[in-house]
Amino acid sequence: MPAPSTRTAQDERLPRLRLAVLRLVAAAFSTLTAASSLVLAAPAASSRPNPTNHWSFRPIVHSAPPTVLDTSPGITRLDRFLLSRLEAAGLHFSPPADRRTWIRRATYSLHGLPPTASEIADFEANRQPDAYERVVDRLLASPRYGERWARNWMDVARYADTKGYVRLNENPKYLGSWPYRDYLIRAFNADLPYDRFVVEQLAADQLDLGSDPRPLAAMGFLTLGQRFLNSRHDILDDRIDVVTRGLLGLTVACARCHDHKFDPVSMRDYYALHGIFDSSVEPRIPPLVAAPEDPRERADYLAGLSERSRVFDTYLEAQRQRLTALFRSRMGEYLLAAQKESLQANFLPVMFLVDASKDLNPVITQRWCRLLDRTRKSGHPVLGLWNAVASAGEKNFPAAMGAALASPTSFNPLVFAAVRSTHPKSLPALAACYGDVFAKTESAWQAALKASPAASQLNTPAQEEVRRMLYGEDAPPDVPLAEVEDLFYVDTTTQSAFHAQQRKVEDWISGSAGAAHAQILTDTPVPVQPRVFLRGNAANPGEFVERRFLQILSHSNTAAFHHGSGRLELARAIASPDNPLTARVLVNRVWMHHFGTGLVRTPGDFGTRGESPTHPELLDELAFQFMHDGWSLKALHRQILLSAAFRQGSHDVSEALRQDPENRLLWRMNRRRLDWESLRDSILLASDNLSTTLGGPSVDLLKTPTPDRRTLYGFIDRQDLPVLFRSFDFAAPDSCTVQRFETSVPQQALYLLNGPLLRSEARHLASTQSIATEAESITRLYRRILGRPPSPKERDLGLRFLAGDNPLSGPLDHFTRLEEFIQALLLTNEFAFVD
Repeated sequence: MPAPSTRTAQDERLPRLRLAVLRLVAAAFSTLTAASSLVLAAPAASSRPNPTNHWSFRPIVHSAPPTVLDTSPGITRLDRFLLSRLEAAGLHFSPPADRRTWIRRATYSLHGLPPTASEIADFEANRQPDAYERVVDRLLASPRYGERWARNWMDVARYADTKGYVRLNENPKYLGSWPYRDYLIRAFNADLPYDRFVVEQLAADQLDLGSDPRPLAAMGFLTLGQRFLNSRHDILDDRIDVVTRGLLGLTVACARCHDHKFDPVSMRDYYALHGIFDSSVEPRIPPLVAAPEDPRERADYLAGLSERSRVFDTYLEAQRQRLTALFRSRMGEYLLAAQKESLQANFLPVMFLVDASKDLNPVITQRWCRLLDRTRKSGHPVLGLWNAVASAGEKNFPAAMGAALASPTSFNPLVFAAVRSTHPKSLPALAACYGDVFAKTESAWQAALKASPAASQLNTPAQEEVRRMLYGEDAPPDVPLAEVEDLFYVDTTTQSAFHAQQRKVEDWISGSAGAAHAQILTDTPVPVQPRVFLRGNAANPGEFVERRFLQILSHSNTAAFHHGSGRLELARAIASPDNPLTARVLVNRVWMHHFGTGLVRTPGDFGTRGESPTHPELLDELAFQFMHDGWSLKALHRQILLSAAFRQGSHDVSEALRQDPENRLLWRMNRRRLDWESLRDSILLASDNLSTTLGGPSVDLLKTPTPDRRTLYGFIDRQDLPVLFRSFDFAAPDSCTVQRFETSVPQQALYLLNGPLLRSEARHLASTQSIATEAESITRLYRRILGRPPSPKERDLGLRFLAGDNPLSGPLDHFTRLEEFIQALLLTNEFAFVD
């Protein structure tokens, strides 16, 4: 008989409660799953649009501007494309901005600085019909233009002065970073055609530069990215991304592990580009592109650089000879170690330590692994016997050895004779036998060199076959000088000694303000034959591919590149008028910098997941005209800034705001806040503390007193970017940035209210007003900071404040009140925003 139940009413309700909860969870999960399937599920192949027909891959079309109702003076061809859409919606351009607003807008767009009060006054007084044209031409001719647009490009190029994560004791600073920034300034100021600009940044080392090597610095576009602890494949991925996203507006790096999920970019495309950049290397010491101007300084610098480079090269060669001799003396041990270790195609020396039990260098072990992997497939007279026996395994070793000894004609005679005489019983014994053969051959070769230093080979073919395992391109111990550095990263003592020698050269270069070196690439003697890495794993290589351009942009001509690495051919393919992306991407970004948003609102993604252009015909017309004008950026700026669209006011219109709240039709100008560089530079300019010096090494912007250099000359530490920069939406130098985020956070206001920048500059500006009356000071400060005189009401408020008629300010002396008055003007929206 069952025991009497002791369950309460609450106990009876628990199972029902649990069941109800489970049902609710199941229902919620089902709803979530259904919703997720709607969002994530790919459409059927029959309904999915063909990505190869995407608008951005079609040829650029030159079309006549549409007919519009508005025929007012000043309406340009560009404006007619915009007006066509506006008039179709029953809208029109906003009334023109006043002249002060326009010149301030144009000057910030081209210089990143405000116009002076005298420039504003001159423009307001100039009633000539070409007054606007003269302002634009003056702005484009100023060196300040190159500085502003160099900074815009530095975002794309993920510019920084440091490498990010580096190996132990490695110098974290680039030697040739600031020369790239200075190259950009020169290129923009000289209106270097954009197609040439692209080619120089990818392959300046392969161009005829005449007597001026400075364009070599353009290659910083490729080389100034992150170093990822010198992980080669990650470095190459970063270079593929900056080229394709920076120049083409495509996310090709998404095809590293699989074909692109949305765009017509395959893994074959990705690894074709990977092979191009994998066939390029960086010189250990960046080449000199500009020496100090003073003859004596130049001679001293070149002599010091030559001597330190000679000492460094001598050190490297001595280390190479010492280490390779050690590796040759232990050939048998490395052969056995390589047999037991797997080939690692993405091998990083920094991630491995020396085998403590055998004191073997893993770099050499991996070189042996590569040789064994290759010879197992293609055969080898010296290693053939080893491969035949080792592949049989430990259990089948005797049988495999017997079979090998029964086929003497297949193997090197010296190896065969040594094995037959010793008849090893295990794989370690066989490795020792091989080691003995290598040692005897090394002794014979050293004796031959002693007898005849010009000797190039040993007497018998059998000896020469073994010698080539010790010396030569395929010899595992014979590490070339260009790769000897890798040998040091498994031993912290040797690594420290290496970096100490290298730093002597680098410190000499860094210590000369007048010398400039370029971070370049050069082609390897033999280009890499790239292979697809299955699932992006370098240790799992798949099919071979040719080094070539993206298939979707090749117009059925996917011929392989054969000129060295293929970088020059790639550059010319990108900069070709037949490539529809390059010009479109560039004119869209220029439009974005002038209007706040691009015609394509995803400037870094022109693929199928990006937005379509709001005005496709205008985008194509700008791209066509850009190329027709010789890829001239200044001509493009002139066309945009002289349009009626750029001349509009920024005030809201209720009906237009209702129909187009995002201003996609551009019925008014977008009001914009100053970026960090423009804000800081404007504050320094207002206090008469801004230097106009062009170029030169980077400076620490946060030191005290505040440096007077423009913000683009600031030192950018990729590993430790100042929080201040991040607070003001500075572009992170970790990867290519084509459009900055725009945020409003408390840190911005707190820094401007309490930080040292405004206070120090306000104090400096106040010190220049000591001999002026209060009324004169107020007028001067308004003109200097805001570019206009104060209104009567503003003047009265200023006089009352300076007179101490402010119960909130407390008992302050005149100088302090003047300083706070200046700071208040610098904090106004009128100063920090561009209408």
